[in-house]
Amino acid sequence: MTKSHTAEYKDVDSVIIRFAGDSGDGMQLTGTQFSKTSAVFGNDISTMPDFPAEIRAPAGTLAGVSGFQVNFSSATILTPGDAPNVLVAMNPAALTQRVGRHEPRRPQSQFN
Repeated sequence: MTKSHTAEYKDVDSVIIRFAGDSGDGMQLTGTQFSKTSAVFGNDISTMPDFPAEIRAPAGTLAGVSGFQVNFSSATILTPGDAPNVLVAMNPAALTQRVGRHEPRRPQSQFN
């Protein structure tokens, strides 16, 4: 038996997304493409690339994690944001380095 799910959509003022992965995984390219696409749809954007301390660190090490943060909104925004609402981690090292640095999950009632 299949369960039917109804999608719920909520309006938010802005969303901060952080893409994180090994240096060389294309995080800056991914973030740039996401930013361009968001701008095409008329959103205001602010970005912040995050280059690793060690550019040639071995894959999967914490020192080699690269990132790109995008804040986008239909209203005017001025900064790339403090804490991401969404983390897109491409590997365990990126998740380990970034876990706990995102916005805490809000209770569902605050979105209504």
